[in-house]
Amino acid sequence: MPLLIRDHTWSQTESAVILRVPLRAVTPGKVDVICTEEYLKVSFTPFLFEAFFFEPIDEEKSVAKIGNGVALFTLPKKKQGLWEQLSANIEKDKQREIREGAIMKTQNKEKEKEDARARRIQEERNFTLQAMMKIEDEERTRIQRMKDEVCAKALKDLEVWKEKQREAEEEEEARRRLQEAAAQETKQVREHGKTEKVITPARNLSRTEGETSSGKKSKQADLPAPRSSGCIKFSFTPRVFPTPLREPLIHEEEEWLRKQAEARQAVNADLAELDELTEKERNPDWLKDKGDKFFTIGNYQAALNAYSLAIKLNRRIPALFSNRAACHLKLRNLHKAIEDSSQALELLTPAVPANAAARIKAHVRRGTAFCQLELYVEGLQDYQAALRIDPHNEALQADTHKIREIVQGSGPGSE
Repeated sequence: MPLLIRDHTWSQTESAVILRVPLRAVTPGKVDVICTEEYLKVSFTPFLFEAFFFEPIDEEKSVAKIGNGVALFTLPKKKQGLWEQLSANIEKDKQREIREGAIMKTQNKEKEKEDARARRIQEERNFTLQAMMKIEDEERTRIQRMKDEVCAKALKDLEVWKEKQREAEEEEEARRRLQEAAAQETKQVREHGKTEKVITPARNLSRTEGETSSGKKSKQADLPAPRSSGCIKFSFTPRVFPTPLREPLIHEEEEWLRKQAEARQAVNADLAELDELTEKERNPDWLKDKGDKFFTIGNYQAALNAYSLAIKLNRRIPALFSNRAACHLKLRNLHKAIEDSSQALELLTPAVPANAAARIKAHVRRGTAFCQLELYVEGLQDYQAALRIDPHNEALQADTHKIREIVQGSGPGSE
């Protein structure tokens, strides 16, 4: 049987009631509160406090603050005026009826919240799908526009080439007729026995000789120029780490490069449930880019879905876990943020200069999650680890100093 709390205190004004209930050194998370316009229940094993109000209150505007060993309630009155007492004197049957009604009302509210949360999640999924479809449609439209432009240019070049070919054929036909006419005139002179020398006009002769000697060259010059083409130059250079000679880390660097190569090639074999994905959606790098875009515009749930699908395809890429940890931080999934940050740090071993920036991000995100869970000692350890990697980072120095003050009891978060 629960122990009833009798040492509560209350005060009132014309418009509100202020009620203080001692909590017997219990943590706020273990306190159960039910409040309606007629009834208030505060329970924490094995103690119980109940109040059947003298007049109805406005439960929607009521405020409860739990902490420092006390639960403080501010309860606005529906009707102005002073009460004679806090609790009304009613029969046990009526009390039981009010108590059951309050429990039923609370359960209905919780069910409505769950339904609203489910609707919100479904709306976010629909929005994510529509956004991805819109981006893909824009990409297809851009590619089709480029194809149309290339085809139009090719058709134009073909028409120009055909026109030049037609002009060249006409010139060749005219030249052939001129040569036939000159040969026919010479033949007639020979047949009539004339000794006069046939003089071909200089203009026509020079033109004929010039066209005859350069016929092939002129025909070749009339050919259309080849279409313009693009060239992408690239070269491969060996990976070089800026490691001082006095600190040989060749083995660690080779191990890191090996892990990076495995991460690029490793794909989960069990993809039976992913058969409906397109070729792009099976590419973890493409999904990572999508997640980065969604995170940039503030759609953290969509970004989280993209990173999660990429992780199903390839669990050896540390950036996917680190970025998903950032999404969990934004969505207040703090324990999942810690798990993903830890997984990213595990994949970022061995520690080499090439992955220093990624390790800093993973430590800071895990430390932030610890601090938001009020585990400041663990959070301080992660921030100190990040600071050891980049000791000259002023922002890291300032955050580490604030967390250290909280741990020592002098910061704003300490009581």
